[in-house]
Formats: sequence, structure tokens, C-alpha cells
Amino acid sequence: MFKKILIANRGEIALRVIRTCREMGIKTVAVYSTADKDSLHVKFADEAVCIGKPQSADSYLNIPHIMAAAEITNADAVHPGYGFLAENAKFSQICADHGIKFIGPTPEMINRMGDKISAKETMIKAGVPVVPGGEGLLESIEEAKALAKVVGYPVILKATAGGGGKGMRVVWKEDEIEKAYTTAKVEAAASFKNDGIYMEKFVEEPRHIEIQIAGDQYGNVCHLSERDCSIQRRHQKLVEESPSPFMTAELRQKMGEAAIKAASAINYESVGTIEFLVDKHRNFYFMEMNTRIQVEHCVTEEVVSFDLIKEQIKIAMGEKISGRNYEPQMHAIECRINAEDPYNDFRPSPGKITNLHTPGGHGVRVDSHVYAGYVIPPYYDSMIGKLITVAQTRQEAIDTMYRALSEYVIEGVKTTIPFHLQLMKNEEFRKGNFTTKFLESFKMK
Repeated sequence: MFKKILIANRGEIALRVIRTCREMGIKTVAVYSTADKDSLHVKFADEAVCIGKPQSADSYLNIPHIMAAAEITNADAVHPGYGFLAENAKFSQICADHGIKFIGPTPEMINRMGDKISAKETMIKAGVPVVPGGEGLLESIEEAKALAKVVGYPVILKATAGGGGKGMRVVWKEDEIEKAYTTAKVEAAASFKNDGIYMEKFVEEPRHIEIQIAGDQYGNVCHLSERDCSIQRRHQKLVEESPSPFMTAELRQKMGEAAIKAASAINYESVGTIEFLVDKHRNFYFMEMNTRIQVEHCVTEEVVSFDLIKEQIKIAMGEKISGRNYEPQMHAIECRINAEDPYNDFRPSPGKITNLHTPGGHGVRVDSHVYAGYVIPPYYDSMIGKLITVAQTRQEAIDTMYRALSEYVIEGVKTTIPFHLQLMKNEEFRKGNFTTKFLESFKMK
């Protein structure tokens, strides 16, 4: 059993980890930037250490400062949350070098899945379906044009070290290749300090469906069903749900088996997610693996009644997983509540929350770190909370979500609540008729 865990993160995920640690009888250490000194994760942890200025590079990405905090508080483990250093192999290795357990996979596992080309090669060897495309990085515009002819238009150019839609361009015909290639490389270099670009077939009318997995130190792997994350804006998820309204029992079995193959191929240890693109014919293709807990993990928790943070900690302590696959027993939907103005192209809206009322009642869960009087800093991701509803059916979960959103009061800043209210009443969404392109035609009223 760990005696003390340092949480190398902030906001709602830090608070989420603190709650599970308290239930397990484990002491916690919060780290925070000067901008986060009044955040709830700082108040609820057993100890708190300021690690730097507001900018992430000076605080939540500052490995020496985080390791110093772990050493002075005698923490014997570090939970990285999601984002920041959660998938940083160097950080995982430094923790190991200092005798501090990184609650997550090994550096080798992170490296193998962190680079998209390496991950794709691993999946091909494991027999997991991948999107047709090139076998390596593109070296020139001429090579890109030649490969596109073989793969067939439309194609998509992607940064090998990418994420969040950065360094990504869809190309519909040959005369667009040159501009797309150049732009993608420049953007990739600026975002990731790596301008490597590769090409895949562009999957039309895709769904973004991911499988939650867990693996232990003894080679056991299981899956905990799927989440549909197709409601996205510029490749950023806004709504997630489980089970997917597009899913069939046969497809779930096939995707679950593929996810287990993917995790087993690298002897994966910890919780993680295998992300797939699924076309309109229900053909699915490996997209990437997230070697961490995800923002939307609570959707899965609600439909299988399972604490994924607790499982992650227990795996890190050397315990075995249950070894069985889990099926969704309920239907859950999550709306990300962001401090953004949906009437103004989702422009960030940092500032002081002057009034706050969170919804409650049967089937409602709120994961958030904000309160009345809290000042949302402009330095980090704009998500300030997650609203999750769970019910026997999808329609009931949507109706509960609409009711809960109607009760959710956040004053002083703009939020995405009006967007979610309108989405919950959209007939096509309610029917489950949507793809990752759904929001391109969605208009706020």
C-alpha cells in the first residue's frame, strides 16, 4: 500500500484522485502554481506545495520542481492525472530512478504508443485493424503525392507526435497536397518540436469510439466496454456517452477483443484507452492509445459501477485485475462544462465565478473544482467541470441531462451550458444520428 501519493496535476482530476486516495486511506500531496493557490484540490489534499508561476512550463510541466515536492513530502508514488506529464516517458523514468512509483505504464510502453508511427506498426503486428496508409514518415511532397494515388483520395496528413488536431490536414485532391503538407509540417514543428508527418486514408462519416482497458503486471488484460466520443469541435471532445448508440453486441465483442490484443502487444500495465475510428459500415480502425486515465473515464465508471482511479492505484501497487470483461449495465452521458462562449465561436471566458449552483438528484454526478468566488485562470484548459447523468436508457439519460443542465447555474463567466441544452433537444442527436462532423452543421439558436 502506498503511504502518500503526490498528484502531479490540477483542477477536477486532482480532486478526483484525492477522493479515491482518502477512501483507500492514502495521504495526498497537491502541487499547484501561484494561479491555483485557491483551487479546491489544494484545500482538500493533506499537504500542498507551490511549484512555480502560472505558466505550465514553470509549474505543472516542471519536472525538477515536481520531483522536489515529492522528495520533501516523502511521497512514495506520483499520480499524473491526464494532460501535462501523464504520457511523458521521461517523467515516468525519472520517478523510477528516484524510487517513486509512477502510477501509470512504464517509459517503454509510453514511448511505443506515444509515437503514432511506432504505435501503428505495433498494431499491425498484433493483428489490430488500422487505417490504410503509408508505413512511415513522408520525406517529400512528391512522396506524399505518389502515396495518395495508391491510398486513394481523400487522405489525411497527421503529425506523428500529434494530438488535439494539431498538424492535421484533410486532402481531397492532388492540387491540395503541397499546401497541406507544408502547413501540417510547420504546425507540427511549432506544436510538438517534431515535424514528422504521415498519411492515412481519410475515413468518411466516422464515429470516434474508444474501448477502456486495464492491464496488470502479470499479463492480464480486460476491457470495460466502450465510449462514444463523436461529438467534437475541432477534434476536442464535448460530449461522451456509454454505450454507443451505434454499437451492436457483435461489434462490441470484436472491438473489445482488438483492444485487448492492442494492450497485450505491449504487455500494458495500468488503465488506458484504445481509440478507434468506426465507419458507417461498422468497420473499425485503430487510431491511437492513451496511456493514462482520460477525462471521460467517469462515463465508464457509471455504467459498470467501477472506480477506475482505484483500479489504477491497485495495479501500480502490484495487485491483479479482475480478469473479466465488463458490459454496460446502464446508459451514461457526460457534458464537458467549459468556460467558453458558445455564441462567440467558443471563445475562452476566464474570470471570477460570482454565483454557482450545481445540479443534483437521482442519476446526476458533477466532477468539478470550482466554487462561487473562484477565479478561472487564463493559463490552462477551459474545462471547469463535467456533468454526468446515468439512467436505464439513453433517452432517460438525455432527459435527466437536460434537467440537470437547466439547474446548473454559473454566473460571472460564459460557459458551454447553453450549447449542451440545445444539443440535448436536437432530434438527430437524440436519435443517435451523428458522426465526428456533426457540429460542423450545428448552429446555436
